[in-house]
Amino acid sequence: MNRIHSIRRHFLFYSCLILSFLALAGTAHAAEAAIPALTVNNGDNAWVLVSSALVLMMTAPGLILFYGGLVRNKNVLATMMHSLVLMGLISTVWLVYGYSLAFAEGNSFFGNPLTYLFLKDVGIAPNGDYAPTIPHQTFMLFQLMFAIITPALISGAIAERVKFSGYILFMLLWVTFIYLPICHMVWGKGGLFSWALGGKIPVLDFAGGTVVHISSGVSALVLALMLGRRDGFPREPMMPHNVVLSLIGTGLLWVGWFGFNGGSALCAGGLATSAFAATHFSAAAAAMSWMFVEWLLKGRASVLGAASGMVAGLATITPASGFVSIPAAFCIGLAGGVICYFAVSKLKHALGYDDSLDVFGVHCVGSVTGMLMLGFLANAAVNPAIATTFMKGGAVVSLAGGSVQFMNQLIGVAFTAALGVIGTFVIFKIVDKTVGMRVSQEDESIGLDLSQHGERAYNE
Repeated sequence: MNRIHSIRRHFLFYSCLILSFLALAGTAHAAEAAIPALTVNNGDNAWVLVSSALVLMMTAPGLILFYGGLVRNKNVLATMMHSLVLMGLISTVWLVYGYSLAFAEGNSFFGNPLTYLFLKDVGIAPNGDYAPTIPHQTFMLFQLMFAIITPALISGAIAERVKFSGYILFMLLWVTFIYLPICHMVWGKGGLFSWALGGKIPVLDFAGGTVVHISSGVSALVLALMLGRRDGFPREPMMPHNVVLSLIGTGLLWVGWFGFNGGSALCAGGLATSAFAATHFSAAAAAMSWMFVEWLLKGRASVLGAASGMVAGLATITPASGFVSIPAAFCIGLAGGVICYFAVSKLKHALGYDDSLDVFGVHCVGSVTGMLMLGFLANAAVNPAIATTFMKGGAVVSLAGGSVQFMNQLIGVAFTAALGVIGTFVIFKIVDKTVGMRVSQEDESIGLDLSQHGERAYNE
């Protein structure tokens, strides 16, 4: 009898134990199911898709017209082709391994190229690490447009003398070994400078001061020096063949830049509005400051100078657009216009390099100015995340303006410049030894339109 009671007690004990386990498992499953899945916000998605189109418009027709109008008429089509071809080339790289190398998890310097190989698993579900309210695919497309225009900016420094085959190979290698790693370091999860996603050195760069303008600008200077001056520079005048085209391009760049900076908020909220406003007022300030300095020193204000000032203001505010107030953005633009004017008119002349379309003087010098001023002007009232997101030693560290953040910005600028210089030098040497980088003197004299593409822009 006692044995029967013992068996009953054991049966009841293990039954209760099993039921308790099942109840706990059910509770855990219910808790797991209760975690809400990320959902797409249609307004945010629409804004970022429109912004993607605006950024692509900056390349074609914006940059195509801006650069095309600044060269001589025998090199118009070749210069336009330098931007146009990258829309196909970089899109292919992005599809195969580029997006993965930039935004997949990896180490501090680059992502795992196999994670999103051929855009595997990049679908309509949001990626919570980057943009929780838009499809992962929308985020991927938006970032692709940045990858297209960045190397296209470089082309302006080597216009009218670069061999097309060498240009293609150089850009393929440059994007792979310079742009994509910098992109991961600044914006990718776990990147060295990624302040919001586990980086070690918090560098603020809202829309591409380091990633886009400094990387391309410093590489443009190295390329211009290594490729050498155009035949006849600076003895012969090399006037723009059609300033009207350049002005149309300037207007398209200004409009497109609202997508460039405003779209980097990755949502259609107040931060997008703030970045949009900062972008506009900086461009306006830089156009005015460049124009008045030129007027004061030369006795007249040139149309092309005002246009260059606008672009300088846009490049200068890009890294700061989502972190500073409108008055601060206006001050950044004022400084950018003056500093870039002297970089183009004085520094270039003093050093004697032939940066055909002033990529270094406008984009690199401008964004360095914006990055460093941001170190002091970053405002947590504009972007509260900079005061609550970055962790160091288990404690939250504010990245609002001050000497500490200025040093972080300086480190980011110096690292980007160093990688751009060393990487560009090595890639140039490789390409020059294989397919060659510069056209022959005869081809340069004929013009790249005929010698490289067998076409003419205008009937004579």
